[in-house]
Amino acid sequence: MSESFEQLLEESLRTISNGEVVTGSVIDVKPDEIVLNIGYKADGVISRSEYTNVPGADLTTMVKVGDELTCKVIKLNDGEGQVLLSYRRLAAERGNQRLQEAFENQEVLKAKVNQVLSGGLSVNIEETRVFIPASLVSDVYEKDLSKYQDQEIEFVITEFNPKKRRIIGNAKMLIVAKKEKEREELFSRISEGLVVEGKVKNVTDFGAFVDLGGADGLIHISEMGWNRMENPKKVFKVGQEVTAFIKEINGDKIALSMKFPDQNPWLHAEEKYSTGSVVTGKVVRMADFGAFVELESGIDALLHVSQISKERVGKPSDVLSVGQEITAKVIDFSKEEHKISLSMKALMEDAEEAEETTEE
Repeated sequence: MSESFEQLLEESLRTISNGEVVTGSVIDVKPDEIVLNIGYKADGVISRSEYTNVPGADLTTMVKVGDELTCKVIKLNDGEGQVLLSYRRLAAERGNQRLQEAFENQEVLKAKVNQVLSGGLSVNIEETRVFIPASLVSDVYEKDLSKYQDQEIEFVITEFNPKKRRIIGNAKMLIVAKKEKEREELFSRISEGLVVEGKVKNVTDFGAFVDLGGADGLIHISEMGWNRMENPKKVFKVGQEVTAFIKEINGDKIALSMKFPDQNPWLHAEEKYSTGSVVTGKVVRMADFGAFVELESGIDALLHVSQISKERVGKPSDVLSVGQEITAKVIDFSKEEHKISLSMKALMEDAEEAEETTEE
């Protein structure tokens, strides 16, 4: 008896078994399902979860009719006569092999963060999930990890146990190693007196920390310029570029200064503020014993309470105010100690003497 057409067709089709790897052509795509012609009497079907581990993914944006996919057979009959296939599991097997090699060789990997979790970040390497704990994302505490979403991150595999689905990535290790290399390079080329440029990293009440590219340097409030600094936060902002010179290197600590010697206002102060000179300045602060007068940026002089007037003054604030401009006589000048003493009383006495001389 001759065989029927259906029998001949069935015999011409391949035979497959569970666990076998097959390649098929996509003949239909839905948001949650892919249908393939695998050269078998039944079509193959890949569900969303067996194609990708990205939750809620729309398969129509990832696969198109005509694409060829290599998959693994999970079940020959899903109850509706179709063959259940898995693209993800086969990819995961390849991914596991890839990650094992990377783990053994401590290879640096790069992947896009596809999920931000409460305890860390999740990335995929060839459909295999790698978890990067929050403590291993950076070398500093990251309160908000959401900024890493869809960003590429470099890491190494420091724990590989696919049976327990525990594959751990470590980005912190690379960051620490990179900074250590930059630190070594920085210290190999810097020396005291060298002019450097950096970016303000943090500002405190006592100074500003500057990132020099490998290490931070501190500009103490007393080294921020020749003029008196009241509050660093009013002058420096995080991210601001600054130029300074290295005042001191002590171990891994770098002290910076913006008090460049050639900008020192005291270099030519003796020519302008010698003893006997009459000067004008602005009251910038007061104490019970006297008032400090700014003659120019970086040069303050002391007007002692006893030198404010010929009459007795209890405290400077009784007759003077901050911001007030005054004219006085220099009665003492010390370039070495950077001290200038003023007297308004001496100026009054000079005026009286001149008047008496005129009358005579």
